Amino acid sequence: MNFRTSLRAGLTGLTLAALCAGAALAQTAAPEAPAAAAAAVPNKGDTAWMLVSSLLVLFMTLPGLALFYGGLSRTKNMLSVMTQITAIAAIMCIVWVIYGYSLAFTSGGSLTSFIGSFSKAFLAGVTPDSTSDTFTKGVVIPEYVFICFQMTFAMITPALIVGGLVERMKFSAMILFVILWGTFVYFPMAHMVWFSEGYLFTLGALDFAGGTVVHINAGIAALVGALLVGKRIGYGKELMSPHSLTMTFIGTAVLWVGWFGFNAGSNLEATGGAALAMINTFTATAGAGLGWLFIEWIVKGKPSLLGMLSGIVAGLVAVTPAAGLIGPMGAIVLGAVAGIVCFFFCTTVKNALGYDDSLDVFGVHGVGGIIGSIGTGIFVAPALGGVGVADYAMGAQVWKQFVAVAVAVIWCGVGSFILYKIVDVVVGLRVTPDQEREGLDIAEHGERAYNM
Repeated sequence: MNFRTSLRAGLTGLTLAALCAGAALAQTAAPEAPAAAAAAVPNKGDTAWMLVSSLLVLFMTLPGLALFYGGLSRTKNMLSVMTQITAIAAIMCIVWVIYGYSLAFTSGGSLTSFIGSFSKAFLAGVTPDSTSDTFTKGVVIPEYVFICFQMTFAMITPALIVGGLVERMKFSAMILFVILWGTFVYFPMAHMVWFSEGYLFTLGALDFAGGTVVHINAGIAALVGALLVGKRIGYGKELMSPHSLTMTFIGTAVLWVGWFGFNAGSNLEATGGAALAMINTFTATAGAGLGWLFIEWIVKGKPSLLGMLSGIVAGLVAVTPAAGLIGPMGAIVLGAVAGIVCFFFCTTVKNALGYDDSLDVFGVHGVGGIIGSIGTGIFVAPALGGVGVADYAMGAQVWKQFVAVAVAVIWCGVGSFILYKIVDVVVGLRVTPDQEREGLDIAEHGERAYNM
């Protein structure tokens, strides 16, 4: 055997040996079966953001809404307003964890288009390790955090109704009505709009943070209640101006700050979507505040602080369903339109029809919510700076938004009427004329806001 033949034979032997060794190593390293997909784990940043957002929405109710409504009321009724709002918030907190969350966010079998079930009543099956989905596939947050966030919505929505009924409705009637209203109006509406099997969700109606569920719902309930309970004694004849616009200003400022949790928190993740909702909550609100300010200046000759504060709230309401779906420029236009239209409803329309929606819950929340919900279908268009939706066509989307508004108005209007009538039979809706003249602070609660 010559050298060349010996070298070839040696290299061939080494190659075979190496290949055998490599094959054995690969066989040893290969897994026996594919590993199971790991369960999604909440991101700490998303969790922290949603915890903060939940607190911001609570901040809107207490002290924000309480100060806003309290300042707009007369001195003799200021504490009664704050007591009603605080009691409603506490009651809805308890009702939510007992059965409200379950009715709103579980499958309801054959009725799932309209309501959930009691499968998670008393938060059955919820643990610190259970999670809720967000809008991104594979991204979750702790279920307790989602429960708390949605609970703050359930707390503030019926509290908004108080503004249409201040200074003449019984405390007992308000409490009984809120429990019934939450059960038969709010929870089904939240399920239809926000649960994946709900009627309006599957229809494709857009409501990012609660235009239908919160604002139209509360506005219609307040209007129906104002018509049924009747006008305050002396309405249209006596001066019923706010007792403290300073307090109302503080309440408005708290509402604006807290609303960032309301809108940006509804993104459920600390991402660019939350940032979009945040900037829209800035721009729409500013547009509406200025819209109301200037139209009042033109019509009445003087720009008022109360008008600008009302415009700010109208802008916050209008941008709520659109917050994470439209662009900042569209938000300015939407807010300005809402400020101007709500001004006319709270002045011209209200005076012409003569109803006593005391603190303009319908004029601001109901009308502003309708404008925002319909406007979402327009300004979500990519051509107008919106994020767009699958197979978007403006006419088709606006029609879906109109259907959602109509469902909210009819569901809440009919449901609220029936519930007010039931409460009237059980405990009566209105205090006596003597109690109303004395003021509900003393007549209902035995205390005064100011002792001088």
